Amino acid sequence: MTTPDLSKLYDLIDQSWPAAEWQSIGPWTIRRGDGGGSRVSSATATRSASSDHLAVAEDAMRYLGQTPQFMIRVGEDDLDQTLEMAGYAVKDPTVLMAVPVTAIATERPKTLSSFAVASPLACQRSVWAAGGIGSERLAVMDRCTLSKTTLLGRRSETPAGAAFVAADGPHAMLHALEVAAPHRRTGLGRDMTVSAAFWAQAQGAQWFTLLVTRANEGAIALYSSLGMSIVGQYHYRIKQ
Repeated sequence: MTTPDLSKLYDLIDQSWPAAEWQSIGPWTIRRGDGGGSRVSSATATRSASSDHLAVAEDAMRYLGQTPQFMIRVGEDDLDQTLEMAGYAVKDPTVLMAVPVTAIATERPKTLSSFAVASPLACQRSVWAAGGIGSERLAVMDRCTLSKTTLLGRRSETPAGAAFVAADGPHAMLHALEVAAPHRRTGLGRDMTVSAAFWAQAQGAQWFTLLVTRANEGAIALYSSLGMSIVGQYHYRIKQ
């Protein structure tokens, strides 16, 4: 087993963290995010796009009440340069990390430190809210039609973490992992990540994947220690 197909992972981002609506306009996919963040609000190119095509995408996003923003994926250097010349700034460089499920789902965390919860509990919502994950992003989770679950993390019998994971065939993707401030650096993030991998294995997934910004060096170090490696990347370009 080498590395997962990167195009499949880009598709999985859309399916596991879905926009409220997609539109195909010219060479673009336009997303309506309803406040759910950059991933569900950015336009992507479906084929080669030049500066002559920008106005179409910009007008479509402004019509939705969104600031023009594009996701730039591996191999889209020409588009990246076009947007830079048009005054778009880089935002949130992000890496995709992956590991074979069999390499991470090897030893379950101790009992009741982390477990799956089909629908988010109030305590999970509170943890997410404290980390800036509000109702708009919870709506994204609710829209996902894949096999999915949330995770509740606990420390000293106290709700301390929340996460969301979804699976589609051989791939699973973890989103919105949040550990409450008093319980960070206790190993809970590791426990929850491993629990998510065991859930993914039960769904038949062969690859466990996630997204993390390059600025989050602590998280990248954690995931690397679990055997995960960087298999792709993207960043946004947003209109100044």
